[in-house]
Amino acid sequence: MFFVLLATLSALYWVVAWLSVRAFFRAPRSYPADFTPPVSVLKPIRGLDPGLYENLVSFCHQDYPEYEILCGVLEADDPGVALVHRLQQAFPERGIRLVKAYPVGANRKASILQALAAEARYPILVASDSDMRVTPDYLRRVVAPLADPRVGIVTSLCRGSMAENTGAVMEALELGACFAPPALMGLYLLRMAYGFGASIALRREDLEQVGGFAAVADYLADDFQIAARVAALGRQVVLSDYVVDNVLGRMPLREVYERHVRWLRCARVSRPREYIPMAITLTLPLALLALFFTGFSPLGWLAFLGSLLIREGTAWLIAGHTGDQVVRRHLLWLPLSDLLHALYWAVALVGRRVTWRGDVYLVERDGRMIPVAPDVGHFPANPHAG
Repeated sequence: MFFVLLATLSALYWVVAWLSVRAFFRAPRSYPADFTPPVSVLKPIRGLDPGLYENLVSFCHQDYPEYEILCGVLEADDPGVALVHRLQQAFPERGIRLVKAYPVGANRKASILQALAAEARYPILVASDSDMRVTPDYLRRVVAPLADPRVGIVTSLCRGSMAENTGAVMEALELGACFAPPALMGLYLLRMAYGFGASIALRREDLEQVGGFAAVADYLADDFQIAARVAALGRQVVLSDYVVDNVLGRMPLREVYERHVRWLRCARVSRPREYIPMAITLTLPLALLALFFTGFSPLGWLAFLGSLLIREGTAWLIAGHTGDQVVRRHLLWLPLSDLLHALYWAVALVGRRVTWRGDVYLVERDGRMIPVAPDVGHFPANPHAG
């Protein structure tokens, strides 16, 4: 009966998640149409992400009056450099600059962002990972909430796109059906303060007050740390209704595993009190346990089939609100994705070792990361983004 109760509560959780997502996207929003301050777009680059050039091009087609794009690398021979030069030639009017960064901590992305922020000309900064692709209204929509002086951080969810193999489909289901709804509930309902690397918009003055990206360059969750520190200034962290496309391409299942174990270990370290309660999201694994421990009784089958129906149905509805066509197209794979998610969660429950773009780190209790790989200075030729 214990697991039947847990499975039932878990299924109800996803009903609440769907209602929360629906309320969020249906909520009226009113921002000043003339609030379009100059923006510096910060793009940290490392290697060749799937569709990298097209991803960068999407930021050149923004319906926004004045903005610049700064692309940063840590190595002068990074393969992404050639694509940035190509971008500069194709869009000379965009003010695209290439910045050579230097490590200021163990977190290479934060090191690049620190260099980009130092070179940025404008008062509003928008940082976005290099595997993200956007539509022309992106900047207007993520900058608009900053018209309210109480808002310090505007962040965005992402959805998987262009999934070309099984690993990428599993990743898209993780992003759209497992990660996004709880993340939205945390920001929208519980007013938690965290950001996502997919997109973070903030004022330069707030960033400088918290010590810049250099202050979080030794932390695994740089986006979480920046948002938490800006929130500590008394600013609000808000979620934009703009959902960014995460271009996935082809992903080995091992890469999906390493990515989500890293994220979950990061969550365990950053928000330890929330980690065990996260098990309530594991609906299908809990339903399978209910089925097994009731001896495959009618009650166990009812709990299992009811949980399966609710999980699939709410995932379909949530994907409709987030515009996630990959989740809808591959919804029958969701039970497998949920079982894998339970595996990631269990593995991340213990241990401190994470792999990020081929480099290995140990995560300290305070969230700092220590490089342990023998060749942490080497950049893989074709890694996926964070």
